Amino acid sequence: MMTTTYTPPCPTLPDLAADRRGALITALRDCVGASHVLVRGEALDGDLAAYEHDWRKRWQGQALAVVKPGDTSEVAAVVRLAGEFGVSLVPQGGNTGLVLGGVPDTSGHQLLLSLTRLNRVRAVDTANLTITVEAGCILQNVQQAADEAGLFFALSLAAEGSCTIGGNLSTNAGGTQVLRYGNARALCLGLEVVTPAGEIWNGLAGLRKDNTGYDLRDLYIGAEGTLGIITAASMVLHPKPAARLTAMASCTTLGDTVALLVLAQARCNAALTGFEVMGAYALELVRKHYTTLHQPLPPAPWTVLLELSDSEGEVHAQTMLEGLLEAALDTGLITDAAVASSIAQSRTMWHLRESIPLAQADEGLNIKHDIALPVSAIPEFVRVTDAALQARWPGAQSVNFGHLGDGNLHYNLQAPPGSDMAAFLREHEAAVNKLVYDSVASFGGSISAEHGVGQLKRDELVHYKSPVALALMRSIKRALDPRGLMNPGRVV
Repeated sequence: MMTTTYTPPCPTLPDLAADRRGALITALRDCVGASHVLVRGEALDGDLAAYEHDWRKRWQGQALAVVKPGDTSEVAAVVRLAGEFGVSLVPQGGNTGLVLGGVPDTSGHQLLLSLTRLNRVRAVDTANLTITVEAGCILQNVQQAADEAGLFFALSLAAEGSCTIGGNLSTNAGGTQVLRYGNARALCLGLEVVTPAGEIWNGLAGLRKDNTGYDLRDLYIGAEGTLGIITAASMVLHPKPAARLTAMASCTTLGDTVALLVLAQARCNAALTGFEVMGAYALELVRKHYTTLHQPLPPAPWTVLLELSDSEGEVHAQTMLEGLLEAALDTGLITDAAVASSIAQSRTMWHLRESIPLAQADEGLNIKHDIALPVSAIPEFVRVTDAALQARWPGAQSVNFGHLGDGNLHYNLQAPPGSDMAAFLREHEAAVNKLVYDSVASFGGSISAEHGVGQLKRDELVHYKSPVALALMRSIKRALDPRGLMNPGRVV
């Protein structure tokens, strides 16, 4: 396996004289408006911390300026200016990423391109079941626009109140309903993209069949802004389900949760839209830090949260869910269950699941892993890896939860109780990551399921990705962005 780190051509600006810098800022302000260019230390500056800090507050970069274009043509003009001045660009949406893909480095030489002003819903086509939205649209607003049109947009994740569609596509976000509807890639029919040359590619037709050459859309989805800037997307809508039911169930072993998933898929088929698993310690943290958030079941080694979305109606869905839970109780796969009897109860159950990352943050710094494995391999992976972690770091706490239905675990590690958590991360994070990722690789998994690669996992990618795949990715990067101006230092 290749072990060297590849860094694409990355222009730096040690020789950018003050007059050249001033000329760039002036040109940017002429392009997008003076109030939409934020520069540290100038009369029109703004608070750059919100753009330069990552979501977990573990990294702070320094931008040359923050530029906020208002439409696609302004994005293209900014990209052309960046090329003219030889400045690299870091695109940013809601800044909810977890792999340092959307924050600048510390050089002070990168332009941070904020897409938050590109926040319009351009069109809803109810016959074609599509919605065309700009990259800065907040995910929750896209869901609401679909709902107001009598339709359903399936992408859903904990950060939906602040993350944006452009970021979702750039990292190929997954979320809680991948099991039924697929990830962001599966929900996208077309894109509008500004290329590194500042040209605009409009591929927003919303066609489900278009066999006229390479699928350019798939080049940009998951590329984390390294090949171009996504400015708009045509996304898939679905008819609203006639009924949605949520339940929680207690399991004794992780193997039982996998067996329950198999049973649920067999009995419920496409109606099964969500299947989440939560370890005991993950829910214990929620119980500790969110004392008013009711947990409908007593503590158990493993808790499953499942959801059915049925097209036939409430009675049919209720009968299907009750039959599933009865069969699971009869066979000993579950020891207890609770079914939400109202929308409020359903939201509480999902709130429990979505509060785990927040409770982890409240508990202190932790080492995060967003991994994917064959579902069948998950119980043995957890058994083997938990044992290896305990042997090396006794008392460290595994915070294990995630989207079991699609094989995506958020397999995190908290320092042993009483430890200096910052010191634990500083001294052991690299070794923990190596142990976990080596184990993931041995089980045929991936070190990034839905968070992306960014800066955080870029150097580790060379150890776990096929050299052939890496070479192909680098070839694409060189071909589309030969000067290395688009989000350099990320992914490859």
